Amino acid sequence: MITLTTEQASESWEVESLYDLCFAPGREGLSSYRLREGVLPVAELSVLARDEAGILAAAIRYWPVLVGTEPALLLGPIAVHPTRQGEGIGGKLMRQSLATASEMHWKRVLLVGDAPYYKRFGFTRLEGVEMPPPTNPERVLGRALQAGAWDGLRGKVCRYA
Repeated sequence: MITLTTEQASESWEVESLYDLCFAPGREGLSSYRLREGVLPVAELSVLARDEAGILAAAIRYWPVLVGTEPALLLGPIAVHPTRQGEGIGGKLMRQSLATASEMHWKRVLLVGDAPYYKRFGFTRLEGVEMPPPTNPERVLGRALQAGAWDGLRGKVCRYA
């Protein structure tokens, strides 16, 4: 049985270890990490999945950013331990965290990822939303948490200051 809980500050090292295991070396050099520097993740949306023994199976974080002058959430990273992949844990994290973000009255979420995977969670390619380089524009995806939240919104994604 998997239990979802909000990440506590004391668990950060464990989450970072999971990210190191799941992602290529140098992950911190990606453009999305530049948007996270000096900014705390949204605590209520940093969710962990643990098994019945308390072992970390997956984690997700969200970060506040600006698209032009409008606030948005930057989803990521999300990671599932390699021994737990294919069990639906990542989907469970996505669904719960997106529902919580909506309840918190966030209007929109974006991420950099594979459209075929994320479209099942309602994400589509964003036109005119520019992540810092070098980011492939085909991989910039968004989901409206409120109807029309992405309509006409264009601009550069910047750190939330």
